[in-house]
Order: sequence, then structure tokens, then C-alpha cells
Amino acid sequence: MKRYDPHHWLLAAGLSALAGYVDVIGFLRLGGLFVSFMSGNSTRLAVGMAQGGTVAACAAGIIALFVAGAALGAIVARIAGQWRKPALLGLVAALLALAAGVTGLSVPMMALAMGTINAIFLRDGEVSIGVTYMTGTLVKLGQGIGNALTGGDRTGWLPYMLLWAGLMTGALLAAFLQPTLSVDPLWPAAAWTLLLALVVAIRVRRSGRV
Repeated sequence: MKRYDPHHWLLAAGLSALAGYVDVIGFLRLGGLFVSFMSGNSTRLAVGMAQGGTVAACAAGIIALFVAGAALGAIVARIAGQWRKPALLGLVAALLALAAGVTGLSVPMMALAMGTINAIFLRDGEVSIGVTYMTGTLVKLGQGIGNALTGGDRTGWLPYMLLWAGLMTGALLAAFLQPTLSVDPLWPAAAWTLLLALVVAIRVRRSGRV
């Protein structure tokens, strides 16, 4: 993440906030499963397979949808070229709007969207900043703090702290808004994603890259 400039850090934090927000909504609707945190779902899948019940099938379905979303994101990224980021953000906004507007599609569209969004930051065809999972980010945050305390880069930990803070902000916002909003709480998520798409598209148009 340190290879990117600060406006990319802010975009990554905004996307991480989106992931935290959507994941909390999915967690509450699914009673303990996730739509962006596939390590947790994989653990639930293993426990469900051992204990029986329907949780294993549900977890497996969400994992499959997330992987399908990641594949869809890779395809769109390859086709869109320099417009990759706004195209992907527009697609994610549309998926979240479907999740908000069509009750039966809520969970599938959320899982697809969270898989797709990981194609926003790519280098050499691989994810360079993961915005829907934080374990690696927290490891790098801890390593950065350790380096700073032993005479290394004093600010190298800041981008990772920003990324985690973004996820926590989105998650807390969803936890408070879920029971109080008069509309489906995924509508604000779709609107936020569309706003990010427009901002990024303007940057691409002005500079030819983002």
C-alpha cells in the first residue's frame, strides 16, 4: 500500500468503509455469516460440515458467490482498461442497488459485490490492496509500528491504520443505522459507491489515469 500515493489511500479507506458497512448488514441478516470475510465463512463451513445443519450449505453458497464476484471483477477490469476503477465501482453500486431493491437478491448481490470490489486495486493482474479483509493489513500495521519503534520508517504504518479505521467506521455506522433507517440500509451503500465512481471517473478524465 505504501507504493500508492495519498489519494489512493483515501480511496482504499473509503472502499474498506464500504466493505465494513455491507459486511455488518450481511452478518445481521444471516445470523453470524459474512458477505466479505471469507476466512470466517470458511471456518463456519468446516464447523457446519462436522456438526450438520444448514449453516454449511449457506456458507458454501456465499463463498461461491464471492469467488464469482472476484472473477467478474477480473473480467471487467481487463475489459475496461484505464477506466477499470470507475467501471468496477459502477458495477458494485448497481449490485448493491439490486441488493437493496430486491429482497430475494439481497445476500447474493452483497456477496457478488464484495468479491468484485477487490479488483479495484490490481498490480500485474493480482490484488495489491485487499479492502474486504484485514488480517494482512493488521499484520503490516504491527510490523510498521515495530519498524518505527526501532528506527525505521516512522510513518510506514499510517496507510494500514487508515485502512483498518475505514473498515471499523463503516462497520460501526451500519451497526447503528441498521435498526433505525426507514429505508433499506444498503441504499446508502449503493449511493456512496456511486459517488466514489463519479469522483474516480473525473480523475481519470482529467489525468488519464487514477
